[in-house]
Amino acid sequence: MQEDVMNICFQILASMGSARSSYIEAVQEAKEGNFERAEELIKAGDEAYREGHGIHGDLISREAAGEKISAGLLLIHCEDILMSAETIKIMAEELIWVHKKLLAKAD
Repeated sequence: MQEDVMNICFQILASMGSARSSYIEAVQEAKEGNFERAEELIKAGDEAYREGHGIHGDLISREAAGEKISAGLLLIHCEDILMSAETIKIMAEELIWVHKKLLAKAD
């Protein structure tokens, strides 16, 4: 795999790892009733996700422009992590909503 593509993959992995961690931490905060903090963490996760998604988009644009991009295991892993971050965000938002409803019923 081209060295610059490897570096790009590591940038994507770092961004998506941060996004996933923020989304998971947001759910943990919601479990404790800290919904304002949970929302801050979702926003932080979204920022990291946008960064990684943008980097990924640039790589796709390069390939669309005719550059040969080697689809090695590392790039495939990046795309898997990107998709899982998106799924985790959706689930985190749903779980936060559930925790809000449960807390409201407990009051």
